[in-house]
Amino acid sequence: MNKLRANLQVLLHVAVWLAILLSPLFFVGNEDRDDIGGYIINGVIPLTLLIVLFYTNYFYLVPRHFLAGRKRGYWIGNIVMIVVFAVATHAWLESHCHDREPEPGPAPQLVDAQRPEPRPQREPRPIPNDADKLFFMLRDVFNLCFSAGAATFIVVTMRWKETDEARKKAEAAKTEAELRNLRNQINPHFLLNTLNNIYALTAIDTQKAQAAIHELSNLLRHILYDTRSAYIPLDDEITFMRNYIDLMKIRLTNNVEVTVDIDVPERNDIMIAPLIFISLIENAFKHGVSPTKQSFIRVAISAGEGRVVCLIENSNHPKNASDRSGHGIGLQQVKQRLDISYKDRYEWTKGLTAAGSTYTSKIVIYDTEVRDNR
Repeated sequence: MNKLRANLQVLLHVAVWLAILLSPLFFVGNEDRDDIGGYIINGVIPLTLLIVLFYTNYFYLVPRHFLAGRKRGYWIGNIVMIVVFAVATHAWLESHCHDREPEPGPAPQLVDAQRPEPRPQREPRPIPNDADKLFFMLRDVFNLCFSAGAATFIVVTMRWKETDEARKKAEAAKTEAELRNLRNQINPHFLLNTLNNIYALTAIDTQKAQAAIHELSNLLRHILYDTRSAYIPLDDEITFMRNYIDLMKIRLTNNVEVTVDIDVPERNDIMIAPLIFISLIENAFKHGVSPTKQSFIRVAISAGEGRVVCLIENSNHPKNASDRSGHGIGLQQVKQRLDISYKDRYEWTKGLTAAGSTYTSKIVIYDTEVRDNR
């Protein structure tokens, strides 16, 4: 980025100085434009004044006055310099740009055959009247204003770009810090719920408890190592969700039906923010399972046409007031994660059906063609 900024500055300076180096053409007449020496002599002082005005603005007036809020000093400095430089330029051109009559010298005595062809004499330039002088003065002021304006434009543009880049970096750092904080919140929240399930399982079936601990180790490996990136392969996240569901199914009774439907292309490069859907699945197991009544949990993940859809449906068995296992923390984290990772690129609909017997949560994430940036 610094290299790009430096190249842009060089290009801007080149463009400005091409215009400034050609500007002496406006100071000389048509006769002098055919004379390189006259072009250089007549343009050296105006060009020098343009350079002085340009870099006085570039290094001092613009950064220390205009951008610092002291615009009065910027305008006064430029007006004074432009008036003084315009008068100096006009005086220089008036004293050096008039043709002088050549002094007569002794003519060589040559015979007619040796006499060279006489060279045409240049007509003396007419003395400019007051209207011409006013025009030349306004022309000089215009060139000086262009030099000052070019310097101001370059400095302001570069400062704006630096400010914009700093703002974007600050926003990216803030977003990353928020994501890191949310991951830190998700991990203990998820671990607490899982350990509670395993604890309940140890009193029922020791072998199943051992299998659950093994499944938990796989889940923790995914959380600790695979979710460090902002985006991970969708297939990895689906595997993680399957393992979690298998872990939860160990303690379920026969009256609970759990179905998982995955409709994702076998070979895909779809990336997704990790741990987006796990809180929804946790919520389904918390509030969708009854120890005595028929219950169901349905999880459907589909991907294609630039979007990922997660649909979770479960029977509604709300907890009583004494059960403080669910505080809505997981759903709040899902909302925050979606806002950070997919702002304005997702839809989330949730709620009970009209009969109140089924709770549905559906997330649609658009523009999922995010490549691996690990």
